Amino acid sequence: MTTFKSTHHTARKRMVIKLGGSTLEGLNEEFFVNFKKLQDEGVELIITHGGGPAINRELAARQVESHALNGIRVTSEAAIDIVQSTLIGKVNPALVHELTTAGIAVVGLNGFDGQLIEANFLDKDVYGFVGEVKAVNTSLLEKMISAGLVPVIACVGASTDGQALNINGDTVASEIALAIGADSLLLVTDVKGIRINDEYQTEVTPSLIERWIKEEHIYGGMIPKVQGAMDCLNAGIPSVQIVGDTLVGTTILSEELVR
Repeated sequence: MTTFKSTHHTARKRMVIKLGGSTLEGLNEEFFVNFKKLQDEGVELIITHGGGPAINRELAARQVESHALNGIRVTSEAAIDIVQSTLIGKVNPALVHELTTAGIAVVGLNGFDGQLIEANFLDKDVYGFVGEVKAVNTSLLEKMISAGLVPVIACVGASTDGQALNINGDTVASEIALAIGADSLLLVTDVKGIRINDEYQTEVTPSLIERWIKEEHIYGGMIPKVQGAMDCLNAGIPSVQIVGDTLVGTTILSEELVR
């Protein structure tokens, strides 16, 4: 397996787009039109996705309890089986079908495929079967991109001994963006960006985000989104955005760019 962190950007523009679970179930024609436009403009695209609502339905149907802690789903041994089967067996194929129908050449993947996402336990005592990304098989993604395909990746990682691990979707997106040297990262949610005092923000900085987290204006699932975004900025990804299905929303800028 070839794994490395890219230290340079490719000549062509690369973008990682993360689709949140609730967003997946409400994608409209405008999203596919905008997505196809990006592809037609020569942007190399990778999609990652979660599947929270679908997982919640399956957990409820099987009477398996689950809750979130710090924006991360605490995942028991029973729950990880449901997460794995739902994301890989249902959500990923459905999204692949929608994109294919919209005329976009895609291939569905998950962490087990070609050891795409190697993961370790984040903290088994606290979160259960939740992983953190250890390595990304960038050579596999490069081959897909070179073939003109858009990788569509379910956020399930695999440990070295083959254990499936649930990984926060925003974390997967940011780690993949870093690994392939993406020029931009779009975190697509069911809201139109970061909202403070009922007003959506067009541009924000890490210092503002940190202040808003302390003041609890930013909370819950938005915390790993903004933290992953800031990690990407710090690592050198030029543009990180939290957007709605129109692919327009809040751009997070490094402090240097606004001085």
